Amino acid sequence: MEDQPVFTPMRASLNRPQLLMGGDRELVLLSGLLLALVAVSVMSFLSFLIAGGSFMAIVAVLARMGKEDPLMRKVYARHLSYKDFYPAKSGVAVVGKPSRRG
Repeated sequence: MEDQPVFTPMRASLNRPQLLMGGDRELVLLSGLLLALVAVSVMSFLSFLIAGGSFMAIVAVLARMGKEDPLMRKVYARHLSYKDFYPAKSGVAVVGKPSRRG
């Protein structure tokens, strides 16, 4: 009797990015939290109106960003960690590393 290969089903929900209202989940929640904090701290009708309008505008921008590339925030954060210039280095004579010779 031959052993049949085991097939593991891949669910689409495990591969999809987590979006909230079309935008990156963390950014939408952070903007909502900050704008709610601003609205409640001032506690006037105008502040709630401005915070609500700002939230809708920010979510529209984040939804457009999520539609273009759902991982854009992570790519941009990784891009910021790169240096502008990487000097050429040889393998053995790297400046700053101690040699292994006695």
